[in-house]
Amino acid sequence: MVLRTLEAMGPLHGYGIARRIEQVSGHEILLNQGTIYASLVRLQHRGWISAEWGTSKTNRKAKFYSLTKRGRKQLAENAAYWRRLSDVMGRVFAMGKEGGKR
Repeated sequence: MVLRTLEAMGPLHGYGIARRIEQVSGHEILLNQGTIYASLVRLQHRGWISAEWGTSKTNRKAKFYSLTKRGRKQLAENAAYWRRLSDVMGRVFAMGKEGGKR
């Protein structure tokens, strides 16, 4: 979700990423600071995002995260995986009772 958000929105600080994910999910996914920042550290260590200090819209110092080339490649792989998984799960849940009988 973080990689896709950065791809769609461009560089954002952690708070902005979390709020955007919450907004897009219809507030079904709520992210606290500990969750989002732990994810950002992991993604940065993997080389999928980079970070740079800047100034937020509220004139505060903030670290802005951007998607790297490796991150774009990983996002494409992840998206393909989730599409396949979603398709399989859709077929499983669409199965009628007769699907379980032999």
